[in-house]
Amino acid sequence: MSGRILWPVPEPLLPSGVHPALAAATRAAVDAFRAARERYDRAQLAEKVRVGADGTPTMRLDILVDTAIAEVVNAHRINLLSEELGSIDNGSAVTLVTDPVDGTANAASGVPLSAFAGVIAVDGVPKEALTCWLDTGRCWHTVAGRPSPYRTNGRTELDGAAVSLLRPQARIADAWWRVATRAARIRILSTSCLEAVLVAEGSTDAFADAGSDTHRIVDLAAAMVTVPAAGGAVIDVHGRPLEIDPDLTRRWSGVVAATPRLAEELADTIRGTEDR
Repeated sequence: MSGRILWPVPEPLLPSGVHPALAAATRAAVDAFRAARERYDRAQLAEKVRVGADGTPTMRLDILVDTAIAEVVNAHRINLLSEELGSIDNGSAVTLVTDPVDGTANAASGVPLSAFAGVIAVDGVPKEALTCWLDTGRCWHTVAGRPSPYRTNGRTELDGAAVSLLRPQARIADAWWRVATRAARIRILSTSCLEAVLVAEGSTDAFADAGSDTHRIVDLAAAMVTVPAAGGAVIDVHGRPLEIDPDLTRRWSGVVAATPRLAEELADTIRGTEDR
């Protein structure tokens, strides 16, 4: 894998009314993403340069974007909970929970499916979310308790649904196949945050981790605000509560669906406990 990614990275199309720190973090993430693309080739972007706060290897692209976001939270004197840098405590009740580059492998390879996702949480409760598609600048913004501009398609049944899944793995092959044989269409986009907002706006029916316990809270936090406000649901396959927790070694198998009924049916199918 060699050569630079040539297409330009646009400015984020931020709607009005975004929390100032969240807006600044989004711009900083996009600027850092653009600068990394301009400076490094594919191999350099994808190079594992350290171990992240979640215990997994961190690509150079991740840490460059995350470092830019950390400068923003320090300037705004709020806290940070991020996939790569972990927790920064500035003594604030407000925390920015962020996945700096969701879909880093896509981004480093030149596949235009990656996102910045950020959530403003107050005393651990998610209040506002923004997801930015890094290759287009398109943004999805939701504030908890306010009317949402997005609406799911309202689908309630798995049979015939369009479902995005995390990649299949040997240890979850049976669960993955149970979903695949009931759905009409399966997609693997490798960017959980984008897949979640596609459910929120009604473009697809559901997205799930078929029991591999891959998701960290930073992967699901934005969906936890955006999707319920649009009429959908975000749950864990095994019913574990989704919590803003600085322990990034915690894992979930997230299910994001157009309705609570579809979310439960999808979780039942993954567990193999569906009653058909």
